[in-house]
Amino acid sequence: MTPLDFDATRLPSPHLTDAHEAWRKTVRTFVDKEIAPFVNAWDEAGGFPRQLHQKAAAIGLIGIGYPEEFGGIGEDIDVFHSIIASEELARAGSGGLIAGLMTHGIGLPPIIALGSDDLKTRIAPPVLAGEKIIALCVTEPSGGSDVANLKTRARRDGEEYVVDGEKTLITSGCRADFLTVAVRTGGEGAGGLSFLLVEADRPGVSRTPLKKMGWWMSDTATIHFDNVRVPADNLIGTENGGFAGIVVNFNMERLSMAAQAIAFSRVCIEDAARWAVDRKTFGKPLSKHQVIRHKLAEMVRRTNASQALLDNCAWRVKRGEAPVADLALLKTQATRTMEFCAREAIQILGGAGYIRGHRVERIYREVRVMAIGGGSEEIMLDLAARQLGL
Repeated sequence: MTPLDFDATRLPSPHLTDAHEAWRKTVRTFVDKEIAPFVNAWDEAGGFPRQLHQKAAAIGLIGIGYPEEFGGIGEDIDVFHSIIASEELARAGSGGLIAGLMTHGIGLPPIIALGSDDLKTRIAPPVLAGEKIIALCVTEPSGGSDVANLKTRARRDGEEYVVDGEKTLITSGCRADFLTVAVRTGGEGAGGLSFLLVEADRPGVSRTPLKKMGWWMSDTATIHFDNVRVPADNLIGTENGGFAGIVVNFNMERLSMAAQAIAFSRVCIEDAARWAVDRKTFGKPLSKHQVIRHKLAEMVRRTNASQALLDNCAWRVKRGEAPVADLALLKTQATRTMEFCAREAIQILGGAGYIRGHRVERIYREVRVMAIGGGSEEIMLDLAARQLGL
């Protein structure tokens, strides 16, 4: 054990209670038993068992923060419980695992927030029980960040909508049973967008798996909608009122991704520090060379700064605020910290860090998706600038 292990590199937080720490212990025990021993094999295989969703649901991981009436765990739960879950899952060193296992975290909220009682009752319980998988479908081949101009169209035809178009880079796109799809039901721009729930086995839905630089064990797909008929009751919220739901969803996705990125940074520090203490070069431990100590200190400095901003943003979200600018800046800060720590960790481990099977090697491959997904750095900085009145 080194002084810079995963727990030592998390700043103490005044917002965490004994209940939070009990939750951390529950998730850590689950990760150590059900995930960490198998991560390398799942990554090489390009997927993980579907049954893991049900196992995660059994300890409350899938249902945390969702209404109890639909099988969730909502009483005495706050945003810090979700952050702890993200941190503990990240200890296994796989963003692909988190993306695939927790896809409901972006696919289900629009239904909970905007959907009819019938839709919530039909969709939420099996998802929160880990029996069904739901995916969010927003990004299109014509553009990712330009959400207001998406082209997939849903035309009203009596008591049905007819959906035509294409989505891409959809996490859990091939495995999903339910698809929460952003569609154009009206005119151009943000005012013409809606959300539809599309059952993935409907005629006209086809899916193509995509191979990626990282997130190997996470299923990612292009999804084609060819004259897909969906009951009008599957409309999530009001027609042409979907853009607000997309924006709110993004805020929480960015907070979660920031928490993951910072936790991955701490994994990199832990593994690099352990290697530096154990490895001897030129007659002394690697950690006794000033250049290596400075690398580790700089990794800790950046991680501490990112953690402090995360804590502040989470506290404000808990108070009911929507700090859009700071959430955008947080995601950029966190993913840039992850990129720096992954780079330095690989550098400290040298050739050993380049070999598949190390946590830092896998994290290094996943740097770019964290900096792009949920809003790219460029979009985040411009969003923050506009929110700041520039």
